[in-house]
Amino acid sequence: MNARLDDIEARIALMDDMLDAVNRTVFEQQRAIEALQLQLRHVYEQMRTLQPAERADAQQDIPPHY
Repeated sequence: MNARLDDIEARIALMDDMLDAVNRTVFEQQRAIEALQLQLRHVYEQMRTLQPAERADAQQDIPPHY
């Protein structure tokens, strides 16, 4: 009976460690997602503030072979 309890306790300890690792990974991924969203907002704002003439110039820069 004691060996069985020891095995269960060891498994629970391992699961706790794995859960902590998963939580850290999810937390880091959430921070990365938030950073990417912020960068995307900045790019969107830059694109929104472009004047129509600036947008047309970008299309005129297409190489002639297209």
